[in-house]
Amino acid sequence: MADREPVRISSEALFRYRVAGAVEALVAMGRSLADAVHAFAGDVHTDIDGRLRRISTRTLYRWVAAYRRAGIAGIEPAGRQHIDSSIALDEQLVRFMQAERELDRDASVPEIVRRARELGIVRRDEKVSRCTAWRTLRRLGLPTTKRKVRKRDSRRFQYAERMQMLITDFVHFSAGARRRRRVACYVLDDSTRFGLDVLVHGGKGERPETFLLLLFRVLALFGFMDALYSDGGDAYIAGDTARVMANLRVRHVIGEPHYPEGRGKIEVFNRSARARVLRGFDGNPTVDPDPGSLTLRLRHDLQEIYNNTPHEGIDLDTPRARWERSRRDLRPVPDHGWLAGQFFVTQTRRVSNDHVIKHGGRKYEVPRGLAGERINVERNVLDSSIHVMHEGRLVELHPVDLEANATSPRAKPADQTDTVCVRTTASAISFERSFGSVLDQDGGCKE
Repeated sequence: MADREPVRISSEALFRYRVAGAVEALVAMGRSLADAVHAFAGDVHTDIDGRLRRISTRTLYRWVAAYRRAGIAGIEPAGRQHIDSSIALDEQLVRFMQAERELDRDASVPEIVRRARELGIVRRDEKVSRCTAWRTLRRLGLPTTKRKVRKRDSRRFQYAERMQMLITDFVHFSAGARRRRRVACYVLDDSTRFGLDVLVHGGKGERPETFLLLLFRVLALFGFMDALYSDGGDAYIAGDTARVMANLRVRHVIGEPHYPEGRGKIEVFNRSARARVLRGFDGNPTVDPDPGSLTLRLRHDLQEIYNNTPHEGIDLDTPRARWERSRRDLRPVPDHGWLAGQFFVTQTRRVSNDHVIKHGGRKYEVPRGLAGERINVERNVLDSSIHVMHEGRLVELHPVDLEANATSPRAKPADQTDTVCVRTTASAISFERSFGSVLDQDGGCKE
């Protein structure tokens, strides 16, 4: 049996054949042509390229008639004659547009037409369609879009070894039957794509304390990194974040907006996290929306699923295997106490006359004897506790207990005789210089 020649038709003809064939199938079942056409007319059909289209009654009659007359060849769209230039525009104008576009890549079509008017190539009263001119440039193979030129050198990057750079970002999602808003902060290694850790908090904002607590865990588990890359979110540009990064001597790179060359990896990870696990949380009554429970779920997904899944960005290797094969040794922190000390930030506050300072909208009592002075306050960004240095040791401050102060006895005033301090004034110094040689210690004249 001889091989049949394959059918070579366009995607438009294939779509027309599918619709006309459906009409003919209804006719073969005994329905009239009019009933068959009206059964499909006005409905939404999906063409070969996935676009949604509506076919009118007149068009269906025309397609069926063409198919009956000449088969598939009859419903093939009529080809248009290829035009290298333009029928509507003058040939001199076309050549001028081509020359101007080649010399000035960023000149717009209206600007080129205005130049032609000024040079006399186009009359002042002659109308030139900008759409026709634009299509002419397309037919000539010339670029018609404006170039996106960056003022600085931008390129994709990937470090060679682990912990040279970490990348971090927040992901917003909903969880539980009531669709509670939650935010997860992820930290990945740039070289190996290894997921280091994740932390979830409730609400819809990006909080610096969540990122800093996650950073503390990453440092405690894996040691120091050389640099950290993030976007310009509120959590990353906060003053607490800047102070902690300076304490740790870690370079913090804040990426530019709309810079896929630097943000591409973490954005792809965010999409995969949504598709892999986060989309199953929204409206799910079996998922506990508590941030601690969600953190446990996401850590399991990150460490057991994502880190052991082949990744296209690292030649179908798994992030865990690439992490373990890295030749770079980890640099652990000296100890837990030293690391906790780096998450203290210093701020200055003035002590009121009743020994109170204000911080974060709350009032704290400080030790007595500091009234009216400006003191350095040490705040732990991990738990927001407030401390001051008093008599050589770090003392934690507590909020003012107004009810206890209302009933507690007051301290007795100090004995003023013990605290009198004789001051030497300028007048006394002058008197002593003038009469000190003739006066004794009691103020009388010497004999």
